[in-house]
Amino acid sequence: MNSIISPQISRRDALKLAGAAGLAGTVSLYPGRRSFASADKELQLAVEAKRIVVDSVESNAIAIGGSVPAPTLRWREGEEVVIQVTNRLSEPTSIHWHGLLIQGVMDGAPGFNGYEAIQPGETYTYRFQLRQAGTYWYHSHSGLQEQQGMYGAIVIEPAGREPARYDRDYVVVLSDHTQENPRAVLRNLKSQEGYYNYGKRTLIDFFRQADREGFNAALKDRLEWGDMRMDPTDLADVTGYAFLVNGRGPQDNWTGLFEPGERIRLRFINASAMSFFDVRIPDLPMTVIAADGQFVVPVQAHEFRFGVGETYDVIVRPQQDRAFTIMAEPLDRSGYARATLAPRLGMEAEIPALRPRAILAMSDMNHGAMGMDMAGMDHGNMPMGGMDHSKMPMGKMDHSKMSMGGMDHGAAGKGPDKSGPPVGWDQAGTLPGEKALSYADLKAFARNSDDREPGQEILVRLTGIMERYIWTLNGRKFEQGEPVRVAYGERVRIRYVNETMMAHPMHLHGMFVELENGETERRPLKHVVIVPPGKEVSVLLTADEPGDWPFHCHLMYHMASGMMTRFIVERPTADASGKGRA
Repeated sequence: MNSIISPQISRRDALKLAGAAGLAGTVSLYPGRRSFASADKELQLAVEAKRIVVDSVESNAIAIGGSVPAPTLRWREGEEVVIQVTNRLSEPTSIHWHGLLIQGVMDGAPGFNGYEAIQPGETYTYRFQLRQAGTYWYHSHSGLQEQQGMYGAIVIEPAGREPARYDRDYVVVLSDHTQENPRAVLRNLKSQEGYYNYGKRTLIDFFRQADREGFNAALKDRLEWGDMRMDPTDLADVTGYAFLVNGRGPQDNWTGLFEPGERIRLRFINASAMSFFDVRIPDLPMTVIAADGQFVVPVQAHEFRFGVGETYDVIVRPQQDRAFTIMAEPLDRSGYARATLAPRLGMEAEIPALRPRAILAMSDMNHGAMGMDMAGMDHGNMPMGGMDHSKMPMGKMDHSKMSMGGMDHGAAGKGPDKSGPPVGWDQAGTLPGEKALSYADLKAFARNSDDREPGQEILVRLTGIMERYIWTLNGRKFEQGEPVRVAYGERVRIRYVNETMMAHPMHLHGMFVELENGETERRPLKHVVIVPPGKEVSVLLTADEPGDWPFHCHLMYHMASGMMTRFIVERPTADASGKGRA
């Protein structure tokens, strides 16, 4: 556990301790783990190679501040913080402050906003003022280092009172860890389509499907997938991961303590490289209070799915003197991450059996034939300038009713079949009578500050060539196409159209977007938005942060294979003063 909150102390006591330790700048609550208090607003972090042990298996990693995950950084809204990062690796590195509203050069993405990577042996000083509160995280934006352990949590306490009341506060960082060198993983992905897909359908699966659906229907299904050269079991590009909670495997069992009746805030962060997780706590319903660091109107759920880069804050209130299992299942059900909430150390709850892995449905491929080139067509030669989105009529499409990409895991599509696997990307196997959170459930706690209609629509097609493991935006790899350009203060709609069979968590640096999910005045603010396979999702943006921002899929190997572009917000001019937020 890398949090300022120790299992033995309450949130109240921890904050008092952090304040008392201000002169030191560092609070050590237990051996080998650190969390930084921010009274002097300065800290030093070293990036270095390290050996870590997960469930008794030792492997290579890259640590920030001496641990994986990196130390949890606890700050307060309004503070100016200074972080000196020293690179002790033999290669360049960087730290990106994911979700923070900061000056572009401090964002930490090499090649953008004038920021350059930290060279071996050098120290870079980040300095910025905290303009927000909530749960965020930080990670490398260089090469494939994030996969090797370069990630950690950020908790920013609000300057004033917050709407949530709780007695204990825990950070829950979920991640995926591989003993392979990430460069080897990427080579394998490019060498053979489906290299890590160990769960392909077999002849026995065909006969079982024929028993359920009839021989002709099963044969038709197989032929359709074969014609597209796709596999409905291809839910995850990489499998064989160890899944971690706060750096610990299922056997190591991270534990957070509580007293019955206490309200516990759990800050879930998906810091993995490639994994979506279905998260639940059997017998302990959750109240979701924040998404991507921003408060939402509280909503109860028994589970949620989140993609790489997303965060959810939940409140749970265990009443019994017993342990509860925090269970996180990847989409391909190739393993699990687990942790425990308990009144006393050493207590454990039953680990639920893994639920069946879903297979993709043809409905997940609505746009799939458009953007996925199975025969090797190079979409990089497709023109990008043939459609003038600034002239698109904004009033003819009701985006509030646009599909949220099947994010209602409990209701959409075909439910779990007792005699066969669940069918459809959105199917988590939610138990009857239980509620899975969907994007449609999210409602911002405060009204949106800009009520203007968008002046233009920007179409972002999510595309790729599976056989060559090339991932693109609008058919172009990074730096092969024109960047997205908007004026400072401009109000725009971004419409994602996923023409692939994979889900993509899309991340825009530097700004929050408003997810169009049916809300009209309280659209939830997000810094990562999942676009499921074959679906469309739209967001609104007020371009009020000038700069040259990365805009990419947050699946690390997708980004490394080209799925990124520049999103340029032009510098404000004298006549742009009236274009700010309403």
